[in-house]
Amino acid sequence: MFVRTATASTTAAALLGAGALLLPADRPEAPERQDAPVVVAHRGASGYAPENTLAAVDAADALGIDWVENDVHRTRDGVLVVLHDNDLKRTTDVEEVFPDRAPWAVKDFTAAELAKLDAGSWFGTQFTGARVPTLTQFLHRMERNRQKLLLEIKSPATYPGIERDIIQVLGRSGWLDRSHVRSRLVIQSFGADSVKKVHSLRPDITTGFLGTPAVADLPAYAAFTDQINPSYATIGADYAAAVQRLKGPHGKRLRVNTWTVNKAADAVKARDYGVDGIITNFPDVVRDATS
Repeated sequence: MFVRTATASTTAAALLGAGALLLPADRPEAPERQDAPVVVAHRGASGYAPENTLAAVDAADALGIDWVENDVHRTRDGVLVVLHDNDLKRTTDVEEVFPDRAPWAVKDFTAAELAKLDAGSWFGTQFTGARVPTLTQFLHRMERNRQKLLLEIKSPATYPGIERDIIQVLGRSGWLDRSHVRSRLVIQSFGADSVKKVHSLRPDITTGFLGTPAVADLPAYAAFTDQINPSYATIGADYAAAVQRLKGPHGKRLRVNTWTVNKAADAVKARDYGVDGIITNFPDVVRDATS
């Protein structure tokens, strides 16, 4: 669940105001520790900037966070866009701009129509005018920041063929070369068939399944996915160990990235469970608690 606080707004202003983003050379260095989990900024640093916007990507970069998670949908005219919900109501002003278009589903709007929407002012006035980015725009910003991407395919049944579309955009944007595929890209989904499709189209891409399959079912998932990425509330040390005992399709042990962990105490528990990564709205809080 998304959490906003006065501290988050203050931090966002400090990070993003007046062009004050840190340059990569100025990033705070987290203490290196072998057992520290990888920290993934959930929808960007969404505790400090409007989720899934370029501002959230930059906020993660300013905090020194390399891995960013995002969510991908497809517009009516076939453009891939970065947004979490199936509809546009919660995080844009769509009801004001297009009052007669209920239920305001993403799939019912063109990319040009989405480009007219304000996706930032709901979070804070300093973000007024932020837009819903296309996947291409999002990738270009992450490339500029030298960040890494955990890409979630949202509602794949709503968008037949979206896996192939995503792979095409990744290829056009330079994200399917050896360097990106080896260490900077993971594609995940709650839909097992969608993950299987990605694996069949590009077996070299690292994939993740979102959910907590029964331990007895894990070997079947290991045939097509490299990660099992469960909700923090559904796991413990035994489950993490059961996943990690298996090897995925690339011959490496399965990894566990858990979500969405926003409190320092919960981050420490997740680390002690032995997870490989923690997905969070407040990546600095998790990093500092687990390093």
